[in-house]
Amino acid sequence: MVMFWVSLLAISILLYVLLDGVDLGVGLLFGLTTNEARRATMLSAVAPIWDGNETWLVITAVILWGAFPVVYSNLLSAFYLPLIVMLLGLILRGVAFEFRYKTQRLRWVWDLSFAGGSLIATFIQGMTVGALVEGLQFTNGQYSGGEVGWLTPFAVLCGIGLCLGYALLGACWLAKKCEAEVREVAHRQIPVLAIGVLAFLVLVFAYALAENLPILHRWIDRPYLFVFPAIGAVAATVLGLSILRHNDHWPFYMVVLIFVSAFGTLALSFWPYMIPFVITIDEAASPHSSLAFMFWGCGVVVFPMMLIYTVVSYTVFRGKVRATAGYH
Repeated sequence: MVMFWVSLLAISILLYVLLDGVDLGVGLLFGLTTNEARRATMLSAVAPIWDGNETWLVITAVILWGAFPVVYSNLLSAFYLPLIVMLLGLILRGVAFEFRYKTQRLRWVWDLSFAGGSLIATFIQGMTVGALVEGLQFTNGQYSGGEVGWLTPFAVLCGIGLCLGYALLGACWLAKKCEAEVREVAHRQIPVLAIGVLAFLVLVFAYALAENLPILHRWIDRPYLFVFPAIGAVAATVLGLSILRHNDHWPFYMVVLIFVSAFGTLALSFWPYMIPFVITIDEAASPHSSLAFMFWGCGVVVFPMMLIYTVVSYTVFRGKVRATAGYH
């Protein structure tokens, strides 16, 4: 039962990163253009899916709260302030998405809110992952790093890196979904962002070596982890070829594969810890009775329904979008 919930948690996190990463990336790129027609088309590319994408964050939080309450409480203790700011950013961009369509005079306020909320949410997500990779201060199994113990240069670097990664994912999505000017602009942005992501990976690896981060020792103990970077390298090569050929579809799939390989590397580097290297999966898990009780609600009903909803929504709204008077 514990392995079942760990698997569901991993799938939920990965789906959130891939799916909401698309519309967060589009939100980041949205702030780089002032052309109203392009902005309307960009929003049309994510309008049918963005709210469903964010539901995977809720699923992740519910699984942590019910199945791994020790991790849930410690993560909130460590990241209470940044997570509240992240949620406010997500709320702000959700409100802005709807309100900008209803006004002309104050549209610039909601446009700024949409782009700013996307930037805030993305940066904090990357910073949180960076802080976990670098390691938090714990005493007797309880977080003891203070209110800003997560704020380190490495965490900030990871926040910037995820902004570049989500923007790349968003640009690939726009190239896949849009036509005319939006598509051409996205194709110009993809190689620039890809180089930025590559530079970020080099900087992160150099920082990890310089600081001798504990997670590097896992790679020595587990050489099979190099399979994931190898997959990422192949995907990056195909990405480069697809950029040269101006392909609309392959860049998106290759960037998704790069994200999957990065996620697999991190997940197996952490194993069997949920908070490295302090709390293991078995130590964090709820009693078997609680896990079994949750199984029938979240595991059998909610999770499969969310998967079905996601597949249906992406299937119904497949294909290219076209510029319209309003994305509603």
